[in-house]
Amino acid sequence: MKRAFFTLCLVFLGALFLSATIPVQPADAATYNFTYSTFFPPTHIQTKVPQAWAKEIEDLSKGQIKIQIFTGGSLTPAPQIYDGVVKGISDFGLSVLAYSPGRFPVLSAVDNPFGYNNAFVATRVINELNRKFQPKEISDVHICYLFAHGPGILHTANKPVRKLEDLQGLKIRSTGTSQLIVRAFGAAPVAMSQGETYDALKKNIADGTLVPIEALEGFKQGEVLKYTTLNYSSSYSQGFFVAMNLKKWQSLPPDLQKIITDVSKKYEDITAKAWGDSDQSGWKFCEKLGHEFIKLSPEEDAKFKNAVKPVFDEYVKQVKEKGIDGEAVFKTTQEMVEKYSKEYK
Repeated sequence: MKRAFFTLCLVFLGALFLSATIPVQPADAATYNFTYSTFFPPTHIQTKVPQAWAKEIEDLSKGQIKIQIFTGGSLTPAPQIYDGVVKGISDFGLSVLAYSPGRFPVLSAVDNPFGYNNAFVATRVINELNRKFQPKEISDVHICYLFAHGPGILHTANKPVRKLEDLQGLKIRSTGTSQLIVRAFGAAPVAMSQGETYDALKKNIADGTLVPIEALEGFKQGEVLKYTTLNYSSSYSQGFFVAMNLKKWQSLPPDLQKIITDVSKKYEDITAKAWGDSDQSGWKFCEKLGHEFIKLSPEEDAKFKNAVKPVFDEYVKQVKEKGIDGEAVFKTTQEMVEKYSKEYK
């Protein structure tokens, strides 16, 4: 009898110890249900990445934070996502900075045609720019993280571009700084979001587009595009934001803020890798469709590279007009690109 009582005591004490070591969410812990707006379609890899990001935050917060993702611009259209976050139409938002031309002068430095190797370089640069300059242009939201896509190059529907002169008279879909690139190439820019591009190409509203190769699969543009010109020496990138409504961010306790911050930092690299993977997948997708990839001669590639030099001067000029030291921002960005291009080959 004594032995049974002793055993029962040990079991009770063991259970008591075990319950003390397992973190339990307090019964009165607040839960936060947030919305997240993105223009990417449901099947796109840059929808799957935020879904994984949201799930990790939910798991680490033990269910206190739940984030519902609205895809395809169903909550707010691509150009309105940033303002939608500011106004609280959505709690989180992901979109392209260039969809609001002139609004983000410092961060748009990453959009210049530096001849990017990959998305890791551009993503490193835009986050470093943000940390170094802490630009006021994004002070009306809380930035979770920034990222940028892989090399943005030229794709055309009906006319192959084998030399710079072939671009004369073509209408090329572009946004933000990439419109300056199109003009420098001697073509006419046509502004629109990615979601509008497929129909524009199909209806000959645009003759081509400047995008990373992944868009040819992710937005099915490879179905209406026949040619890709591999102008890597003049390739550009574009910056993206994942932002949170400032009041909603401030309403969170420090421990939950830390979870979002830590997970977001981790997802800078995860997102960059996803761009690289999707570029490779987009290439294979187009090969199956009989797409032609046009490699430029060294001489012709140099012509493309020289053609975009005025874009750099125009960027500096536009930023100066906003009272910002454009030369300092541009020089810093250029140095970062050179640094990370050696690190991420």
